[in-house]
Amino acid sequence: MQFVYSSEASLETIKVEGDIYKYLFKARREKIGSTVFFRNLKNNFIYSYEIFDISKKDANLRLIKKEEKIVEANNKLHIIWAIVDPKTIEKQLPYLNEIGVDKITFFYADYSQKNFKLNIEKFEKILINSSQQCGRSSIIKLEIIASLDEVLTSYKDSFVFNFSNNHINDKKDIKSIIVGCEGGFSPKELEKFTEEKTVGINSNLILRSETAVTTIAAKLIV
Repeated sequence: MQFVYSSEASLETIKVEGDIYKYLFKARREKIGSTVFFRNLKNNFIYSYEIFDISKKDANLRLIKKEEKIVEANNKLHIIWAIVDPKTIEKQLPYLNEIGVDKITFFYADYSQKNFKLNIEKFEKILINSSQQCGRSSIIKLEIIASLDEVLTSYKDSFVFNFSNNHINDKKDIKSIIVGCEGGFSPKELEKFTEEKTVGINSNLILRSETAVTTIAAKLIV
């Protein structure tokens, strides 16, 4: 881990227990006097804490230093993703977080299964773990919107990913892009997109929704 997440990071003293305790003292074998880096992922500071007390179930640390250290992708991208199986999303989130996606808005498309319910709290835990591993100083911001119509009202400048002669690499101004679910977009939805705002890649292969999202993120951010 590049740092340990704690919502209490920034306080003069913090207590660690549970999984964090096991990681620090069972896996890393930290001792009294060791320095551990923490983030609260609410700001850009990284906090250095010194361990001064260890018991069998918890440990206490004192703040010795804080430093503003921004670790983010150079380019920001907002992905607007039609809802697919939550298990599929869970598997893809760490990759998207590591690539540097700034925000994901989920929406129910015509071909989305309406029984799929997203657990944002669970998603955020996955993202926190990802940021601890890759060192990112934030996590992806998450949002749910009810329909494509609401998406197009809220994010008027968004592009859409579909089969198109407009190559995604030629559009350097893409900050927000809509991606369909399995089966793509319905004929009714396609009528709402303009050719000018539709982009594709140099491939005739049909991508799974999660493959499309990761491909787009890599092309537009990295």
